[in-house]
Amino acid sequence: MKVFLTGASGVMGRSTTTALVAAGHEVVGLVRSERAARVAEAHGARPHRGTVFDVDAMATGMQGCDAVVNFAGRMPVGLAMLRPGAWRQNDRIRAVGSRRVAEAMLAAGVPRLVQQSRSSIYADGGDAWIDELAPVEITRDTDTVAEAEQHARALGRRGRDVVVLRFGQIVGPDPGSRWLLRRARSGRPTGWGEPSSWVHLVHVDDVGTAAEAALTAPAGVYNVGAEPCRREDLAEQLALAGGRRGGRFHHRVTQRLAGVRLETFGRSQRITSQRFGDRAGWHPMFPKLTPDWFDGVL
Repeated sequence: MKVFLTGASGVMGRSTTTALVAAGHEVVGLVRSERAARVAEAHGARPHRGTVFDVDAMATGMQGCDAVVNFAGRMPVGLAMLRPGAWRQNDRIRAVGSRRVAEAMLAAGVPRLVQQSRSSIYADGGDAWIDELAPVEITRDTDTVAEAEQHARALGRRGRDVVVLRFGQIVGPDPGSRWLLRRARSGRPTGWGEPSSWVHLVHVDDVGTAAEAALTAPAGVYNVGAEPCRREDLAEQLALAGGRRGGRFHHRVTQRLAGVRLETFGRSQRITSQRFGDRAGWHPMFPKLTPDWFDGVL
């Protein structure tokens, strides 16, 4: 297939390009700068200049494509998440950019969309298993995630095949994991939420293989990630990767002060990705959190 990929130079985009090219697909990567173009090209994509807000530029790049993978985003990392306005650009990409991507697809006649989403959109489920039919809980942090999904569904009502992938928290060689590992090495807290609660994770490399599987999956919404683990296990693995023992958690007062933006990071979410495996034949290369998830995280 010929695939148009937004966010081609980002963490998800690089993983996706690598997986798509390895599977024999042609990738046209949307990039905003010359530097981003070099990154996309190095991973096997053909760069196309533009932004997710420029319908005409995207529609031109989408000509002749069989699918669009919309993985654009700009997530703040570390303490930057707490700064005023830190989420503004990412929110705009989700709310406005996803709508522009849909408009460009209609203009270019592309038949399939793979839209990224976040599994943290689900309500806290305690110890219960969470599948795609579980209730979601929309807050200030997740409202634009839900809006991006709505734009994708609207495209489905216009006759396009739409696959929404609700990814777990990304772990591996990515900026967020590097920040957490630096904290772990210095003995600072990395854990968020209740230690015994559940967290849904996905390795960076599995993002790309999931995108590739989604190109031929039946239309629908799918959870994508590894076997869920306890938050205390994630904190412990980070500590061990940092040369220490005993994962530490942020104080509850700190978590309350962080506000609604980080509330979803503490929800207990024992999420299953079985549906995606059954319908798309996808199986993660990293099915369970182990120390090798942090290989190459500097």
